[in-house]
Amino acid sequence: MEGAGKIMSGPRDTKQFTRSFSHLLKRAVQYSVHLYMDEVGKSGLTHRQFTVLLAVDTHEGKSQTELVKITGIDRSTLADLVSRLMAQGYLQRKRTKEDARTNAIRLTLVGKKALKAAQGGAEDIDKKMLASFSAGDRRTLVDCLSALATEMDKVDDKEPEAPPVKVKLRRAV
Repeated sequence: MEGAGKIMSGPRDTKQFTRSFSHLLKRAVQYSVHLYMDEVGKSGLTHRQFTVLLAVDTHEGKSQTELVKITGIDRSTLADLVSRLMAQGYLQRKRTKEDARTNAIRLTLVGKKALKAAQGGAEDIDKKMLASFSAGDRRTLVDCLSALATEMDKVDDKEPEAPPVKVKLRRAV
């Protein structure tokens, strides 16, 4: 059998990647993270750490659960990021008065300084990426990405459905 076991490649395979919206979106994110690391990574903050610090600064005193919704970072990753940022002295966690089980997350002075040092570079990256598009296309692109984020918010807000209860019927004897 000729060609068996070979990986096929050609114009059709390449087109699947060059025209695939989800693939191109992933590549755009990779480009954004690459630019971030070149520009802001010197500050010592990863892109996700910066995202958490910015979210905490913007939404002072929110719980980790609320920060998951705000940032889109999954619960376990966010918990790890908060722990690491606390160990670095950037964040503090304090029990809320309303619910002793809930922690409010706040920036420390060191965290505010780290965020301020990284913020200008992060804003420059957004400008640099958007500069690739005309003004009208920029607005359309941001509107489209916002619409996708809104759809993800709807997914995140859905309560997980309880698994169906299996009922075993017995025959009457």
